[in-house]
Amino acid sequence: MKLTSSAFNHEDYIPREYTCDGANKSPPLSISGVPADAKSLVLILEDPDVPKYIREDQMWDHWIVFNIPPNTTQIEEGKEPKGQHGLGTGNTLDYYGPCPPDAEHRYFFKLFALDSELALAEKSTKKEVEKAMEGHVLAKTELMGVYGR
Repeated sequence: MKLTSSAFNHEDYIPREYTCDGANKSPPLSISGVPADAKSLVLILEDPDVPKYIREDQMWDHWIVFNIPPNTTQIEEGKEPKGQHGLGTGNTLDYYGPCPPDAEHRYFFKLFALDSELALAEKSTKKEVEKAMEGHVLAKTELMGVYGR
């Protein structure tokens, strides 16, 4: 399974327009190689480089979407994928772009293929989504970009 973007390559800089310093719109994403027996996809965008003085766990969840149809091959620029939205760290349900408070941060777009849909409500947290995914992950991939001010 593979997750790519026409806006930036793996481990490259995320263009400003996809950050809080620009239009704060989601980048275009392409999905390929989803296992044929997948029943749903989960997309999580997280920043593990947050200073401890801001978040003790040093993690900021920017985008959480679960129960995405497994036949999804494109997520258009600035669009939310079909599925249910989890609650990000900033109490957001939709994409919230990179917005580092201090230095260059890494941003991981993680995609999971599951053998079931998740029986969770909209606004579930990343921890709740990850717990519900346990034992159901068929494949995982990630796209990492960096951004600094």
